[in-house]
Amino acid sequence: MSDLTHRHALDGSAVTTKRAALAAIATALSFPDWFGHNLDALHDSLTDLSWLPAGEHVLTWSGADALRRSDPAAFAAISSVLADAELATADGDRPFRTIFG
Repeated sequence: MSDLTHRHALDGSAVTTKRAALAAIATALSFPDWFGHNLDALHDSLTDLSWLPAGEHVLTWSGADALRRSDPAAFAAISSVLADAELATADGDRPFRTIFG
C-alpha cells in the first residue's frame, strides 16, 4: 500500500443483518447523508468516494463471520458489491479495497 492509503475499520462482530452491515459500511467510510442504504446505493457510493481524499481506501472488516453466519445471502450480496467496486475503481484516483479480518 502506498503513502496515500486511507484505512477504514469496521468492527462487524455485532453486525448480523443486511441493514446493520450497510449502516456500518456507511459509517466506516463516512458516506454522505444521501446514501440510500441499499445495494445499488452501496455500489454507487463505493465507486464515487469523492467526499474522501484521493488515494486508496481500504475497508478492513473484522468480525465479518457474524453476518456470514446470521444471513449468508446478505453477506454474499454485500461481498459481491464490494468486489465489483474494487474492480470498478482499480484505475481511478480513489481505488477501493476490502480486507476481511
